[in-house]
Amino acid sequence: MDFTLPSPAGSSSSSQIGSVLLLAGRVVLGGIFIYAAYTKLRHPWMLFAMSVDSYQMLPEWAVTLVARGLPWFELALGALLILGIGLRYVATGASALLAGFFLLMLRSYSQGLGIDCGCFGFGEKLGPRTLLRDGALVAFSLVIMVGAFLKRRARA
Repeated sequence: MDFTLPSPAGSSSSSQIGSVLLLAGRVVLGGIFIYAAYTKLRHPWMLFAMSVDSYQMLPEWAVTLVARGLPWFELALGALLILGIGLRYVATGASALLAGFFLLMLRSYSQGLGIDCGCFGFGEKLGPRTLLRDGALVAFSLVIMVGAFLKRRARA
């Protein structure tokens, strides 16, 4: 037995709620990316380079490239998320970046590397709390990505 009443207004209302939630989510995630970029850019890039190098994954030239370029990329992602420009692509990129960070952190933690995570500049030890936080950020970004695709699909 179906207890729902067909209502065009209800459909529009749930669509509006979804749009508001998507807007709030992308502004929050964009703000997190901007904050992460800010914390890295306010210090000399070599400090962040030491965090990147501690993961023992990249050659020296790539460590330099990541340490100098990643904060600017995070800043751009954050701004684009907040503005909603190219949202499907930007949300997909943000989700991929966060998932890559998370997998790299899991690998390093499982190897017992007692390193600085580098998430918000430097000085934060990689541990269960950072893994939980970054795992939640991956899930949050995936929800925003799916929401962006669903919104686009609803418009079509």
